[in-house]
Amino acid sequence: MARMGGKKHLKPYAAPAWWPVPVKERPWTVKPRPGPHPIERSIPLLILVRDVLGYAKTAREARKIISEGHIKIDGKIRRDHKYPVGLMDVVEIVDTGETFRVIPYPIKYYVLHPISKEEAEIKLCRIENKTTVKGGHIQLNLHDGRNILIKVKDPTNPEEDTFSTLGTVKIRIPSQELLDYIGLEEGVIAIVSGGRNVGRVGRVVSIHRGMRRFRSIATLEDTKGEKFQTSLDYIFVIGKEEPMISLPEGAWK
Repeated sequence: MARMGGKKHLKPYAAPAWWPVPVKERPWTVKPRPGPHPIERSIPLLILVRDVLGYAKTAREARKIISEGHIKIDGKIRRDHKYPVGLMDVVEIVDTGETFRVIPYPIKYYVLHPISKEEAEIKLCRIENKTTVKGGHIQLNLHDGRNILIKVKDPTNPEEDTFSTLGTVKIRIPSQELLDYIGLEEGVIAIVSGGRNVGRVGRVVSIHRGMRRFRSIATLEDTKGEKFQTSLDYIFVIGKEEPMISLPEGAWK
């Protein structure tokens, strides 16, 4: 009889190339548990604590730190060492008070960017899909697995439905209070979350719509006046006139 279900183990060779895991030092690495981010766009909490932050030398030490509740993700304590941490997640070290945001970065793909305590209370999420649920209300499905319900007074004329897919909502964490919304349109500021131009920030100049989002092309212009193109699926809106989050030095002005 064939084996049912996926494998629970992961070898370093099969892990995403941007993970800081030596391929010849250990025979196995940590496989992220199914969660808010897919494996190719996330990193397990254990590797984040041990190999990125350097708070542990061994996996055993990292598991102890995590299980004791010293790490918060998006304002909530996570005790699972396989928890997947991904794009725009806010990482907080409870004991030291350090706060970071996971953002795209050229070549390295994703990095931890230090942020302030005030900024750690907000998070940007991209709208991947939206559906109509019972009562005619609108449910927004976000890139990190969250769902936000938009109450509609009149289902036949939903004036509250001002949201569109690939737009960005600004929420407060962990309460998930909706603070702001920016749609994907020409003139907004966006960061590239994948592909050859990962981590580059620019203003959207034009959008060429194809049959689907991965066949659509967006043209952006950075602060130096250089134009570049990427798939619409990699576009993550982060602001209108100025970015709503802090970025590494040189990324924007």
